[in-house]
Amino acid sequence: MTTSARTKSTQRTGRTRPTTGPAAKRTGPGRAGQEAGRRTTRRGRHPHDDAPDTTRQFRRMAELPECPERDRLCQEVIHAWMPMAGRLARTFRDRGESLEDLEQVAALGLVKAVHRFDPRRGSAFESYAVPTIVGEVKRHFRDHLWGVHVPRRTQELRNRVRAASRELDCRLDDRVPSVAELAECSGLTQEEVCIGLEALDSYSPLSLDAELPGIGEGYTLGDTLGLPDPGYDQVVYRESVKPRLRDLPEREQRILYLRFFEEMTQSKIAEQLGISQMHVSRLLNRICSRLHDEIELDGPDRAEGADRTDGGEGAEGAEGADAVEGI
Repeated sequence: MTTSARTKSTQRTGRTRPTTGPAAKRTGPGRAGQEAGRRTTRRGRHPHDDAPDTTRQFRRMAELPECPERDRLCQEVIHAWMPMAGRLARTFRDRGESLEDLEQVAALGLVKAVHRFDPRRGSAFESYAVPTIVGEVKRHFRDHLWGVHVPRRTQELRNRVRAASRELDCRLDDRVPSVAELAECSGLTQEEVCIGLEALDSYSPLSLDAELPGIGEGYTLGDTLGLPDPGYDQVVYRESVKPRLRDLPEREQRILYLRFFEEMTQSKIAEQLGISQMHVSRLLNRICSRLHDEIELDGPDRAEGADRTDGGEGAEGAEGADAVEGI
């Protein structure tokens, strides 16, 4: 059949007969062959551009027990895959943690992946290493970067509520989405949404030096906090010393009253009692030391028992109880 006849036959039938002979050799592979070549090339590419070939090292490590050679092979594999760990760490930058710390955490995840990987399972190392490294970085954020520690379930609720809030911000008109809208978008209950909203501010707590808006310039959160009241300690001391003052001899009670309430000097007390000033000094030191030791030894139990006894006290007993301030 001549060339013109083949052309007319093609126009009538719409088909092209396969070409044989030298013409077929000149045309080379057709479109199907090119597509097959592309698929082979695409399938043959590694899923990670920086993924080295460490199959031989892993197989050798699986055969060896714990020995220096195995440690050396582990170090080789870790150094070979370190660029991939750094690339995964950089995907988490600008989240409140330095890139250097993220790279160290990713390297730790890589070390764990190398030591735990079993090449006999037939899977590629990167399919095991990538989730291990990413999980290690996420665990670092979860356990070390929260200002207030919250349960894992609360952190998950926070992330889902935050994602739903960002999605609704693009659709709503200049208004904050309601709890019901967040619950519908995130698939949570309204109670779970409220828990997630409370956890949104737990990641980075407000500093005590931060100024509060709408109150006044220079008024910080620390200014709203109270200080310890020393009066409470005085109440505890006074109630603790009351029963012990009642047990003192009359002369020792009088010495305490004259010294701490009348504010008399030791010389004046000595004149009233008819003893020497040195004797008064020794008595005061001995009484105060004994009361202090008894209170420290017994604790508040005796004071509580004293409150359940007679409610009426003499004027001297009540005044003597106040001597704890001077003691």
